[in-house]
Amino acid sequence: MKRHIKYRPNKTVGVFSVVWGCVFILIGLLVAIPVFGVFGLLWTVAAIAITVFNAFQAFGKKYMGPDITVEDEGPAFSRPDPSFDPGAADHEHITEVSYGHTPQKRLEQLETLREAGLIDDEEYREKRKEILRDP
Repeated sequence: MKRHIKYRPNKTVGVFSVVWGCVFILIGLLVAIPVFGVFGLLWTVAAIAITVFNAFQAFGKKYMGPDITVEDEGPAFSRPDPSFDPGAADHEHITEVSYGHTPQKRLEQLETLREAGLIDDEEYREKRKEILRDP
């Protein structure tokens, strides 16, 4: 399913852009044109163009912003299953993740998982026995 979204900058960003644009226009008129001549004129014209464009984006009634297309594809974007219980998930991956570490490190990781609530006390005891049995 494709959705089209229009993005429009918010008013705060518009005001901020216009204020700073006016500062750059004043710098162009009061400093750049008298000191640098043609470059100062280019500076001022660019500052005016950018300021007008930003004001039009933020406050213009006809400006709707760029069109962004969002595509929802399959279950990756669907709502999660409300019946899913993460506590009931299989924790066989704990030994695989810990493989290669010393028994002490594996026990520390196991304790961290229990403290975080990712495994219950029964799973903790079973894995602890496995680690102590297979150093």
